[in-house]
Amino acid sequence: MLASHYYTGKIEAGCDEAGRGCLAGSVYAAAVILPEDYHNDELNDSKQLTDRRRRLLRTVIERDAVAWAVGVVTPEEIDRINILNASILAMHRALDQLQVRPEAVIVDGNRFKPYGTLPYTTIVKGDGKYLAIAAASILAKTYRDDYMDELAQQYPQYDWQSNKGYPTRKHREAIRLYGPTPYHRRTFNMLGDGQLTFDF
Repeated sequence: MLASHYYTGKIEAGCDEAGRGCLAGSVYAAAVILPEDYHNDELNDSKQLTDRRRRLLRTVIERDAVAWAVGVVTPEEIDRINILNASILAMHRALDQLQVRPEAVIVDGNRFKPYGTLPYTTIVKGDGKYLAIAAASILAKTYRDDYMDELAQQYPQYDWQSNKGYPTRKHREAIRLYGPTPYHRRTFNMLGDGQLTFDF
């Protein structure tokens, strides 16, 4: 069972991102504050859940959370500041939008930058250890999936409705055939050959 809190006696926000390894699309992050002593045995790392289960849990999280928010960083920003900085910026943007001010932050992974003066802790595989991070992983994943599904309607040849922008063989073959879209990340190795092939 996942733990409810890392910090004792503090209003704690859990953060996670989605879309970091993609070739296309924005990176999304979520911040979630859950009630003290909150329990939900169904919450887990979003990657361990089916899409249907994630969608059902999103409704539960949004209903039960003290506060939640989603932050977005665009492909243009990713190319300008790199994906690590963009992932952290997306988390900061999610924290900025919370209707309740957290007193501490827990983050999935091992990299973060200070958010104001709040204490923070990075937790490797935190989305499988703490409820608020698991909840954030579900919100970030589902909201990003919705966004990629919308883009897939404009650019059906890239198979984004299935790959969500990740570097599958079909996605890379479409880039090879049709070139990149305005939503592709120009600083990423899009063809998987170690070269930034396109002259943008």
